[in-house]
Formats: sequence, C-alpha cells, structure tokens
Amino acid sequence: MPRTRPFETHPDRYESWFDRHWLAYQSELMAVRMLVPSPGEGIEIGAGTGRFAAPLGVRFGIEPALPMARTAKDNGIDVLCGVGEKLPLRNERFDYVLLVTTLCFLDDPERALLEIRRILRPPGRVVLGFVDKDSALGKRYFENKAESLFYREAEFYSVQDVLTLLDQTGFGSIATAQTLFSPLGEITRIETARSGYGEGSFVVVRAEKIP
Repeated sequence: MPRTRPFETHPDRYESWFDRHWLAYQSELMAVRMLVPSPGEGIEIGAGTGRFAAPLGVRFGIEPALPMARTAKDNGIDVLCGVGEKLPLRNERFDYVLLVTTLCFLDDPERALLEIRRILRPPGRVVLGFVDKDSALGKRYFENKAESLFYREAEFYSVQDVLTLLDQTGFGSIATAQTLFSPLGEITRIETARSGYGEGSFVVVRAEKIP
C-alpha cells in the first residue's frame, strides 16, 4: 500500500517544512534544475503540491494523496491519482520523469523504475532527488525515523543503492549533483549545487534509458 496517510491527514504540516527551511528548499530546487533535461516533456511522480514541478516547468504529475494533488492542480499541474508502481500512462509518453523525495516512500522502487522506463520515449531520462542515507542529514533522519510523522515508514537509500537500482532496471549514462553541505539549521544562503556526491546531504541522480 502507498505510504500516503500522513500526507492525506497532515498536508499543511508537510508543507510547513518548505517555509521553515526555505533556503534548503531553494538549494534542492537548484540542484534538481541542474539535471532536468531541456527541452522535453516531463512528469513528476509523487508530485505532492507541485513544489518542484511548478517552478521547473513540469506540467504533469502523479500523486496518490488527494489533498496534495488538489493543491498541485491549483498550482497549475495536470495531476493524475496513482502510484509509481502502476502508472496510468501509455508506453513511451514522456521525455523525462522526475522523482524528488519520493523514492523513500515507494513500496517497490524496482517495479516503479521499470514502470518509469516503460513510459519514457528513447532516450528518456529519469531524475531522482533524495537525501543520501550515508550523509549527515540522512543518518539523522534514519536514527529519528520512529518519531517522525512522515518518515517513520520510509526506506532511505544511499547513492550506491540508487545506482544499483538504476543499473538493475535498465538505466545508464549517470550524472549527479549535490547540495545541502551544512546542517539544516545552519544554512544562511542558497547553496550552489556541485556535480558529484559524497559531500552534500541532498543528491540528484540523472540516468538515461538504455535501449
């Protein structure tokens, strides 16, 4: 079952994170923008309220939590209700697929990536943004997940975990970016994203569908 209950019952509480950590959010947005393909037509899986899709010009989204989906529609996103493991979309529909802090909430990430591969027209790309399990912030989230309303059922992944999943599901030509080099409470400006991984807590991985 999709892990949507907290997002259905406490959408405002989830949204407040972006307001409380505005500089971190803008830093994440910059890192994702660095690897989003252009031009091309994309869709965000787990679009939430459109916090990433809208400013990145992604017009379509999939979201299982109805309150979040309604807000995303208000923000100009054409949203379908669904889950990543069973996308209500035809084959080879999009040029790229975006997932930001969604991977950790999927019941079956391998199946979801295979579904993403199915809806990508060659040479389509998937862009994954996530908190690296091996980073300082990832370790903090993991250690305190039992007390977290949103992350208690989440499954965190390291960069190597994600690279392995991508390889197993037919993706290659990897590119990476990273940000959040300081603890959340110590970020005093929008951080410039850097290529690679291993220093920043938030990592973006882009991979291409292999024929």
